[in-house]
Amino acid sequence: MIFIILYVPIIYLIVYSFSAGDTMTNYHGFTWKHYADLFADPRMLAIVANTLLVALLSALIATLIGTLGALSIHRTSKRVTRDVLLNLNNILMVSPDVIIGASFLIFFTTLKLPLGFGSVLLSHIAFEIPIVVLMVLPRLREMRPAMLAAAQDLGATTKELLSRVIIPFIAPGIFTGFFMALTYSLDDFAVTFFVTGNGFSTLSVEIYSRARQGIDLEINALSGVMFLFSLLLVAGYYWLQQRHHRRKNKRQGATL
Repeated sequence: MIFIILYVPIIYLIVYSFSAGDTMTNYHGFTWKHYADLFADPRMLAIVANTLLVALLSALIATLIGTLGALSIHRTSKRVTRDVLLNLNNILMVSPDVIIGASFLIFFTTLKLPLGFGSVLLSHIAFEIPIVVLMVLPRLREMRPAMLAAAQDLGATTKELLSRVIIPFIAPGIFTGFFMALTYSLDDFAVTFFVTGNGFSTLSVEIYSRARQGIDLEINALSGVMFLFSLLLVAGYYWLQQRHHRRKNKRQGATL
């Protein structure tokens, strides 16, 4: 029932993206017209490019900072300090997006920073970092101290310990954090709505603006493209996971 409730509206949107009519009241026959209009719309293509650029850059930067943050939290010896850091991280996860967006708006306005690409990018990096931390920390907790001690006994430097032992071991968590951050960025509306400025927009804000004026079937076509893009992301993530498991099984077989 849950899958039906979630997927039926998506399928409904995509089906009508191939309708020859201009509304979703009746299906008027198959056509590629709305997809042609979508790819011939320079403003929409620019917004798609902006959205993907913000998502990729913010996900990469957030993954780097979040991984370093998870390593720092994991290495913190004082339990009280570690718990405080984790609680501060978790608070950002459960805070309403409206509150986060409003706080960023006040922050940028107070510093007189222009709203646009920079403000959206910084905001996305900020709310994606806690996601990456939560994805990487479980992998760090699974890592056995004996493995690190053995590497040090064999003469591994701190740099080699990080690059050859720790990073490869937590790589699945890093990839998961990156894909989660990318998804959250592509999906975000509330925070972006507060910090976007004139001349810059993302897909979520643009779709909201157009939907208020009436459903345009070009939006349906865009929904179909984005749904296909999401499927490709999921397939890519699944392929990386399977590749990691195959390598892990080969290493274990070689060890045995």
